[in-house]
Amino acid sequence: MSSSTKVEPTSDRNGWSWGFTRQSESWNGRLAMLGFASVLLIELLSGQGLLHFWNVL
Repeated sequence: MSSSTKVEPTSDRNGWSWGFTRQSESWNGRLAMLGFASVLLIELLSGQGLLHFWNVL
């Protein structure tokens, strides 16, 4: 049984590449960590949840 996954010729994990590539998964994870950390900082510094801070609730 052969695998149909593509092997990318580049090994640069920090390069920017469009589509479903290893680089895009790395960038997606990094940006998700930044977003999560910023939500935690807003909640810690303001004493409110994110939705209360933005007056949504």
